[in-house]
Amino acid sequence: MSTTTTRETGRAGGQQAERIGRASFGLVMMLIIQFVLGTAYGLYGTAPTARKSIGIFSSPLLAVHVVFGILLILAAIDLLVRAIRAKIQVAVITSVTGLLSIIAAAAAGSAFTRDGAIGASMGMAVATAVALACYAINLRALGGRGSERA
Repeated sequence: MSTTTTRETGRAGGQQAERIGRASFGLVMMLIIQFVLGTAYGLYGTAPTARKSIGIFSSPLLAVHVVFGILLILAAIDLLVRAIRAKIQVAVITSVTGLLSIIAAAAAGSAFTRDGAIGASMGMAVATAVALACYAINLRALGGRGSERA
């Protein structure tokens, strides 16, 4: 392999790592926004009870929370695909874990709308925290790779 090819491969790998880092930062910001939306609904929305569930589009705030959650899942899938293509093992592991955590938060949210169980609310919060940690690890692990220049 020539030096030029090696340099181009290294540069491409650095660009992929930089894109993964930017996508991870985007997911961190999206998760924070999602957490704020969920907290705002918990404070100002109509909470479901054991006798009365709520529809996921029963209020504008909850509808935004649900739609944003779907966008989060799509963004997490995109990041996972990028990490797999770049063959960056730490990013693959944290991206899989982050995606699964977001899906777990969505499942807990769905359960919460049925009966307002405190455990489901806690599940959403913990799963969100795990996803945040995963994408923060990506930021830390890839911190220097995106700035390397050949």
